[in-house]
Amino acid sequence: MINSQSENTKRIAKNTLMLYVRMLFSMLVSLYTSRVVLNTLGVEDYGIYNVVGGFVAMFSLISNSLSSSTSRFLTFELGKGNAERLKQVFSTSLAIHVVLIAVILVLMETIGVWFLNARMTIPSERLYAANWVFQASVLSFLFRLFSVSYNAAIMAHERMKAFAYIGILDVILRLLIVLFIAHSSWRFDRLIVYAWLLVVVSISMQGIYLCYCKRNFEECRLRLHFDKECWREMSAFAGWNFIGCTAGLLKDQGVNILLNLFVGPVLNAARGIAMSVNTAIGNFSGNFMAALNPQITKSYAAGEHSYMMSLVERGSRFSFYILLVLALPVLMETDFVLTLWLKQYPAHTVNFVRLVLLLSMLDILSNTLITLQTATGRIRNYQLAVGGMLMLNFPLSYICLWIGLPPESVLFVALSVSLGCLMLRLLFLKRMVALSVRNYLYNVCLNVFLVFLAASVIPAMLWIRMEEGWLRFVFVTIFCIICSLLAIYKIGCSVSERQFMIEKIRIVKARLIG
Repeated sequence: MINSQSENTKRIAKNTLMLYVRMLFSMLVSLYTSRVVLNTLGVEDYGIYNVVGGFVAMFSLISNSLSSSTSRFLTFELGKGNAERLKQVFSTSLAIHVVLIAVILVLMETIGVWFLNARMTIPSERLYAANWVFQASVLSFLFRLFSVSYNAAIMAHERMKAFAYIGILDVILRLLIVLFIAHSSWRFDRLIVYAWLLVVVSISMQGIYLCYCKRNFEECRLRLHFDKECWREMSAFAGWNFIGCTAGLLKDQGVNILLNLFVGPVLNAARGIAMSVNTAIGNFSGNFMAALNPQITKSYAAGEHSYMMSLVERGSRFSFYILLVLALPVLMETDFVLTLWLKQYPAHTVNFVRLVLLLSMLDILSNTLITLQTATGRIRNYQLAVGGMLMLNFPLSYICLWIGLPPESVLFVALSVSLGCLMLRLLFLKRMVALSVRNYLYNVCLNVFLVFLAASVIPAMLWIRMEEGWLRFVFVTIFCIICSLLAIYKIGCSVSERQFMIEKIRIVKARLIG
């Protein structure tokens, strides 16, 4: 058992490293391309691209519920070691997604086209381009939907090396598109061409994922098979998970559309920039979670309760620590970072960036809890309660904008709802898997709060006392990183975790000297 857990820990570390290689490259390119795209398309077209793409993403609420179902069942059966059942799960999930593609295509080309042209706030002279962007987003989305089962298989098998390499290729191709759009001397509508070139890249990447899975995983070789029991289980799981996916999309893309209706595309551009910053920073902790999540599900399937609980608590803490180290300098120096990065940016962007990062730091404490809840397979009551609370984001945000509160109010709503959802998740898992709410609040929530406070004191004092500029930016950034690492080591880590870190540092040092 100990050897098995040691191997799992090494696998998590190796997979995390591979994902970080991919993420670092993606982040550097993303920060550059976001600036170039904003300057090339302009604030209005950039806002149109974000809100139209976000509207199409709303239709993914059905596919996201099935994606979670597929990932959970594949990972669970791998943990159980049932090869035949694994083949049944994959074939069934693929059949469900093919049916779903047909349904969503009809909905998008009827309701979607009507809403885009009749209800969304888009300048009349850009409506033609917005329709082309819509069709491009639809096609790209349907191809991604077909490959959901294949992507889930890669994650379930923990083949992060392939995931990283394919991801790097994807980023390179997207960079070439941005450079072409920005520097081409040809005369064309840059918004339309940009959207459709991204479709070509998206289809190519999904094709690579499909070929890789067929060559490496026995269960991914297409076969006509219908298992009524498997279909019923997966559909029931996806059906209840649909509530949570709906709530999540209303929180993100639904609120984005509300901002478009009440304020206009310029606000969508501000929110799009904030989400780009959040994605670039959040990917650091997200990659750690991507490597950790399969182990939580497999340890639950194998009945390793104590190991599973340690993964849940440590996963929450360390994903927060990773996010803190990168987010804290940006929280302090948001104005300077945005000016350095974009030169010019829409109003409200600074507040949006700060609030979105704080929301991510709160949400990240729930990630391992969501994975554990999904692993149990018993999600009906959980989704009714947590999904129901999460849905409050949309009506409360509507009320805030309707009564004339500033756009930032929607993010204060999201912070309040997110805190409530965290408490509900803890209460459900206490009853279902005997998770200790007291231990989680003490070992995770209080722990990360104290780390955040300790890490913020000195950088905040420097930020207040110094004038804005390069000197303050450099000093604040350096002290943010140093104070964060010291707070994590002294307050955040247990004695055994400190010893583990010291031992690893000694090993690395010995190798470098040797």
